[in-house]
Amino acid sequence: MKTDLSSFNNKWYQPGSKFKILLWYFTNVLFFQNTLIPSSGLKISLLKFFGATIGKGVVIKPGVNIKYPWMLKIGNHSWIGEKVWIDNLAEVKIGNNVCVSQGAMLLCGNHNYKKTTFDLIVKEIVLEDGVWIGAQCIVCPGVICHSHSILSVNSVANKEMEAYSIYQGNPAVKVRQRIPDEITSSAIVSS
Repeated sequence: MKTDLSSFNNKWYQPGSKFKILLWYFTNVLFFQNTLIPSSGLKISLLKFFGATIGKGVVIKPGVNIKYPWMLKIGNHSWIGEKVWIDNLAEVKIGNNVCVSQGAMLLCGNHNYKKTTFDLIVKEIVLEDGVWIGAQCIVCPGVICHSHSILSVNSVANKEMEAYSIYQGNPAVKVRQRIPDEITSSAIVSS
């Protein structure tokens, strides 16, 4: 079997009108990818204008690249670090108090290597409350990072991550449990 990119057909995928996509492209380059614009407030207003759902207290650092804001939901008090790439060809749901660190990539698209036509595959990504995606990490299509899970620096999540668990590596594997503050605090008091 040989890949034949001349027969690739992506017409089924319609993420929005061409005008909307073009308008967002220039807005994204000027206000998000541009590292000279530090203001989260302006970025949040622009994201909402383009259809994103954004909670309160969200911080968006400079150099962020977002594919389609109308497929983005971010909860309260979440942080999006410098040079994060949210390639949301499908919906990306980011919960409350989530940290997506510098250079991380949330990738909702892939290609079907089993077909000669290299068909596009898109699946949503969900980062539940309290998740921390470390610097330079990659979250693959269809991944759910459950409550308070951690993906450590430079790791690749290609499958579901359990709640209160720490993952590391490529592909990421569970290396230990994340102990919540409540458990740690009560253990210290009773000692």
